Amino acid sequence: MRKDLHKSVGIVLLCVMMLALNPHAIGQSTDAKTPDNNLMWYTSPASHWLEALPLGNGTLGAMVYGGITKDRIQFNENSLVTGTADNVGFYQPFGNLYLDFDHKDAVDYIRSLSLDKAVHRISYAKDGVKFQREYFVSHPDKALVMMITANRKAAVSMSVALNDSRPNKVIYGKDEVRFEGSLAENKIAYMAKLKIVTKGGTKLVQDSSVRINNADTVLLYLGATTSFLRNNNREVFGALPVVALNKSVNLVAAKPYAVVRKKHMDDFGGLFNRVSLNLGTAPDLSTTDRAIAYNKGSKDLPLEALLFQYGRYLLISSSRIGGLPANLQGLWNNEVKPAWYSQYTTNINIQMNYWLAEVTNLPEVHMPMLDWVENLGRVQKTSTDSVLKTNVGWVAYSTNNIMGGSSRWRLHRPGSAWLSQHFWEHFMFTQDTVFLKERAYPLMKELVAYWEGHLVEGKNGKLITPDGWSPEHGPGKNEGDKNPYPGASYDQQIVYDLMSNYIEAEKILGIDKNNLAKVQSMQARLLGPQIGKWGQLQEWMEDWDDSTDHHRHNSHMFAVHPGRQIDTRTTPDWAAAAKRSMIARGNISTGWSSAWKMNIWARLFEGDRAHDFVRELLKPVTPNAPAGQRSGVYPNLFGAHPPFQMDANFGYTAGIAEMLLQSQNGVIHFLPALPSVWQEGKVQGLKARGNVLVSMAWKNNQLLAVDLKALKSGDHTILYKGKMVKVKLKAGLTYHFDGNLILH
Repeated sequence: MRKDLHKSVGIVLLCVMMLALNPHAIGQSTDAKTPDNNLMWYTSPASHWLEALPLGNGTLGAMVYGGITKDRIQFNENSLVTGTADNVGFYQPFGNLYLDFDHKDAVDYIRSLSLDKAVHRISYAKDGVKFQREYFVSHPDKALVMMITANRKAAVSMSVALNDSRPNKVIYGKDEVRFEGSLAENKIAYMAKLKIVTKGGTKLVQDSSVRINNADTVLLYLGATTSFLRNNNREVFGALPVVALNKSVNLVAAKPYAVVRKKHMDDFGGLFNRVSLNLGTAPDLSTTDRAIAYNKGSKDLPLEALLFQYGRYLLISSSRIGGLPANLQGLWNNEVKPAWYSQYTTNINIQMNYWLAEVTNLPEVHMPMLDWVENLGRVQKTSTDSVLKTNVGWVAYSTNNIMGGSSRWRLHRPGSAWLSQHFWEHFMFTQDTVFLKERAYPLMKELVAYWEGHLVEGKNGKLITPDGWSPEHGPGKNEGDKNPYPGASYDQQIVYDLMSNYIEAEKILGIDKNNLAKVQSMQARLLGPQIGKWGQLQEWMEDWDDSTDHHRHNSHMFAVHPGRQIDTRTTPDWAAAAKRSMIARGNISTGWSSAWKMNIWARLFEGDRAHDFVRELLKPVTPNAPAGQRSGVYPNLFGAHPPFQMDANFGYTAGIAEMLLQSQNGVIHFLPALPSVWQEGKVQGLKARGNVLVSMAWKNNQLLAVDLKALKSGDHTILYKGKMVKVKLKAGLTYHFDGNLILH
């Protein structure tokens, strides 16, 4: 496409009309060359866990090193945790699978991860023979599936070894390998089983491996399970499902590989392919070389889009219906004592994991979190810990495990209210009134009742929280401050948000009108955001903020994001104060903190400031980097704290979505924080609240066309650059608007 194309008004108008009239046009690429923009690839094997590439089906996770002479596949099953319903414990590595080959001096090596297919491939040549390995973790078939093959018959010779991450005996047979054990801390039982299928060649059982000689193809199928009972209140351990595991592994091994592979790709792609983001054509460079070049100033915008899609890939891989939510490391862990237990911290981290779920059209993957929250509430209500006792509703500590057990580090009183926001958001994006009535509304109502009894009257007759906290520090840069601070902005903003969501739900359902009036009155009396002496949004009820405080938490920005109390259009003074505070907070911080700042700046319509954190989050971090406050990504693009935390990846993806589309206050706002560097692009399949699918194209930083597809009929207001239009959308139809929001 010529550089002077945009100068021709007639051609631009024609392009707009074509986009508006063609429901598929926004999603199509016009590039002559269409490389795979969803591919990560490397020219050498991983030598460190943070160079290995992740696979997962929401329960079983694998980290693939891709070694030539020895391939290591470290695996997890996300219920293998040392805790109980009272104590948090640690998420545990499950085991390792080792594949040994006599392939020294191989050439033309490439390992890759296809994000849209969720398939890992390794290829190289040795003595004129081309070898290929292909791995994936199937959700439909509940197994890690591996194929090793070559372009010459009888060329595959290898040894296969399985080991438990604890010193348990592994039982080897020609066709299957397995181990069983139990954790010493809580006696949870576990089991892994590997099925070996070959075409041609021979198999021989050795002391600690199975030797395969001269096969055409080798197929491996790995399954793992534990005796954990999900969402079962305090009854968390049952019988080890040996029969079920044997059955599932045997079933998948009996199917044709092509059938298993297609079923897997259809399942994963059915979620992943709902959204696409095109910021240009990816260069023909490895992921490592792209990251290095990007941080030397290369304008590799497709790398920014790749990291956006990687967040979606990781969430699909670590959170599926019927399973557990993505934890602090998603699904993947290789340490017996991972940082912060690799469980669920509720003062930002688990929430950030799921900010992307609804807006990037993955409502199904949100469900494990919502299930876990409900079970967490049941467990807290039956706790014998006096700190958790409430007359109505429930509260929890900051960090909790899959069973509801806690670390007992800091009671996080408004945490349950923040978690309830996800129930409201799920309704807002899906418009599922059955979910609202049966799950979201009861939770919000009981938590509102808790705060009704806990709030106290402060100065000027305002209602305040008597024992507030602003995670994770106190005034004066005091990291270890555990004193209560009445009316802390974080608490006030979360309670306001809870009441807003409850009020709107009550208006929709009309269940308890008397309570509605009472809550509206309470909300009107809440102490709201305050502007301090240097123009900042106050973090504390008193004007104590220090303009040199660069703490990693942005807790007093909750009302900007993920809340909606502060809006640049409707509360400009508060928004200006929030900007002042954010500038003072600075740009240097941990990965997840930078991701939050990215979302906040997007909500404040500051696209270039938000993009500053895109660049921060793409800075290379070496696998052995010391712990500290430093944004960036490891070689496998996992987010760095350091140490590794997956929330940075998830928060990054949410931030990109916020830059492109917002809908939190009743208006569908197109390109609200488009950075100047994204001069041209397309996005397809994002979702706005009200259950509306949105696809857009832009050029020269100007909106060209929008497609809206309502999944539920309704009236909506759309907005672009100050122009607001009311539209009526009918379910199932696609509506085409040009850049002036004129319907075609």
